[in-house]
Amino acid sequence: MRKGFLAVAAVGLLATGSMAACGDNSGDGDQAGAQKTPKIGVILPDSKSSARWEGADRKFLEEAFKAAGVKYDIQNAQGDKANFSTIADQMITNGATALMIVNLDSGTGKAVLEKAKSQGVATIDYDRLTLGGGAEYYVSFDNEAVGKLQGEGLSKCLTDKAAKNPVVAYLNGSPTDNNATLFKNGYDSVLKPKFDAKEYTKGPDQAVPDWDNAQAGVIFEQMLTSTKGKIDGVLAANDGLGNAAISVLKKNKLNGKVPVTGQDATPQGLQNILAGDQCMTVYKAIREEAKAASDLAIALAKGERKETGQTVKDPESGKDVAAVLLTPKAIYKENVKDVIADGFVTKDEVCTGAYAKLCADAGIS
Repeated sequence: MRKGFLAVAAVGLLATGSMAACGDNSGDGDQAGAQKTPKIGVILPDSKSSARWEGADRKFLEEAFKAAGVKYDIQNAQGDKANFSTIADQMITNGATALMIVNLDSGTGKAVLEKAKSQGVATIDYDRLTLGGGAEYYVSFDNEAVGKLQGEGLSKCLTDKAAKNPVVAYLNGSPTDNNATLFKNGYDSVLKPKFDAKEYTKGPDQAVPDWDNAQAGVIFEQMLTSTKGKIDGVLAANDGLGNAAISVLKKNKLNGKVPVTGQDATPQGLQNILAGDQCMTVYKAIREEAKAASDLAIALAKGERKETGQTVKDPESGKDVAAVLLTPKAIYKENVKDVIADGFVTKDEVCTGAYAKLCADAGIS
């Protein structure tokens, strides 16, 4: 990771106990004296909504756990709430001493966290805050800042196209994901004043259940039909939703004419930016998020605690949750190369086929 590319918004983590080395990750939950062997369970949400979960988070978490020599079990619920709960039960039964989850919704997540805590298992919310869940830590990015970058990005791209009173449509994330609410708060903070001042016109505004890209395509096609093709900008909450909109725009020969935002800096999103079909994305350095979360999980699994120097307020319980929030970065065509240089995606993943020349033109070597 290049120095200075991504900063931690929280004060640096301070260990409050010694970090004694533990054995390899080959056993399953033996006793070390009177204390359980540290073991970390991680539940990822799905592999459809974003390529990041399997392509980045799993890889970086595994690297951190292996380097620390702790036992771990990483599983993916594949968008199934019943499966999510079953996986959690299995992890608790199999001796997890710390459980890290990316909830599918706050209701399911809260039930899992409460069961874990009742069994003496320490808990962490990873990437998404579980409302009312009471996890000991929350590790994510500053998600309102993510949305603000998206709003500023769309505004920049509309200005670059000299758009006059553009109609802006919203493809929001899943209504069950608190992050989607925070993203929307962020981009509304930029775009709502423009709607109020009549500089922009508010177009269709719809959430996409479960971040489902196929549903996003259907929803956006309906939006385009209902406005008789008069959509001038699309605030899409991530790259998958953005690509769904771009696919519809392509069918209507509007791609490249209508700016579309994104998030996650996926290979597909970066290719869309290089091709001029996507305005921008938001890069979240998952390696740093996984490192911060794994440091906390490793400490908790060993019965230790760390101070983060930062909290977020759970809007449901009203309680403060110890947090680490990382700083996101806006990516446009001119700095796609930064994401590749940072090691988040490879040149081979992005610069394939027709994109090879576009990469060369963008200074990606």
